[in-house]
Amino acid sequence: MCFLLLLLFLQGYSQTTREEMKENLNKTGGVYYAYPVSDSRNTPAPWGYKPFYISHYGRHGSRYLISNNDYRWVSDSFHKASEADALTPLGIEVMQNIDSLLIEADGRGGDLSPLGVRQHRGIAERMFNSYPEVFKGSTPISARSTTVIRCVLSMDAFCERLKELNPNLQMTRESSGRYMNYLNYHSDKSNAYTSKDWKEEYRKFEDEHTNSSRLISSLFSNPEYVRKNVNPHELMWGLYWIASGMQNVETDLDFYHLFTPEELFDLWQCFNYRFYVCDSNYAGNEGLVLANAKPLLKNILRSADEAISKDSPSVTLRFGHDGNLIPLAGILRLENCYNSVSDPYEFYKNFSDFKIAPMAGNIQIVFFRKPGKDTYTDEDILVKFLLNEREISIPLSTEIYPFYKWSEVKKFYEDTVLSVYP
Repeated sequence: MCFLLLLLFLQGYSQTTREEMKENLNKTGGVYYAYPVSDSRNTPAPWGYKPFYISHYGRHGSRYLISNNDYRWVSDSFHKASEADALTPLGIEVMQNIDSLLIEADGRGGDLSPLGVRQHRGIAERMFNSYPEVFKGSTPISARSTTVIRCVLSMDAFCERLKELNPNLQMTRESSGRYMNYLNYHSDKSNAYTSKDWKEEYRKFEDEHTNSSRLISSLFSNPEYVRKNVNPHELMWGLYWIASGMQNVETDLDFYHLFTPEELFDLWQCFNYRFYVCDSNYAGNEGLVLANAKPLLKNILRSADEAISKDSPSVTLRFGHDGNLIPLAGILRLENCYNSVSDPYEFYKNFSDFKIAPMAGNIQIVFFRKPGKDTYTDEDILVKFLLNEREISIPLSTEIYPFYKWSEVKKFYEDTVLSVYP
């Protein structure tokens, strides 16, 4: 009964509301939401159990917008209007603020920001302090990232902090194409689906939720100029990307004041829609997207087998992208990360991209056992799951939440979860 009440509480707590988004506009940035650092409860393990292995997958930390042109074309649009004397005072202010932003951001499209480095150093330090038994002595640590530079630098920031805390750690860092088949896997079938099959319905949803007239009239003083030279829909989205990304860079500039909270919520709904359909358990994709995480889940299971067979602690660190973290959370069946609905107007109530994959988002699986045995089996092991350093449930019964018997978890993934995906 206690577990049921806890589950119901967590399900209610996880629901995203308009009020929640309005209280913290940074959440309307979706996967641009900067990692929410806060103290969280670390439930003590049952008596006698000690942590001995951590299996991790993390998204790269905060970055600049994905392309330099994401800043440039918006800047050019305002400068062109300024030359035609078609900007309001607010429009002139926006143009000047984007010019100031470009001093930092120009040429850094897709790059890890200084904040992204700090995020991974912080996550590493909290992991070290929460599970000191795992990081004692010369514990071997395997760290691998995708070949994208921001992921490599995220891995380095994480590992460097661990080495600072214990220089004796035996650490291997790798970034290679040979690991991409599980760190960043996307099947041909899922690529074919996400490239076209959902887009017409989405286009209509985006049109309905992109209401640009108020914003554009606040920025441009000449309606005729707008008719001839400005695509209001595209410019609203361009400003939304810039506004959302400001929380990840080293400047105090703010662009949220250009939007009403309702406009930001509507734009986020569209952004969230894309991630739900293309990266999570949307009913219409029939499991194709979550199936992309099968190689990663299999790697997690194999790595756990290796760790359990040893008589000493170890750590497996993996670094990739939001498009890997979200399906992994779904295939692991982390609570409220695999809801399946088909109505676009219900998406945000069942899936929230920023709760799963903010910048530096991560999943940790911590393994515990009682020291003293010569050999260990799956029956001897307990595990708990953390999403963004918060304990989270999976759909298995347990009397010791947040801990689960590894033998039951492993059987669930091997016999039930992996068998349902194409």
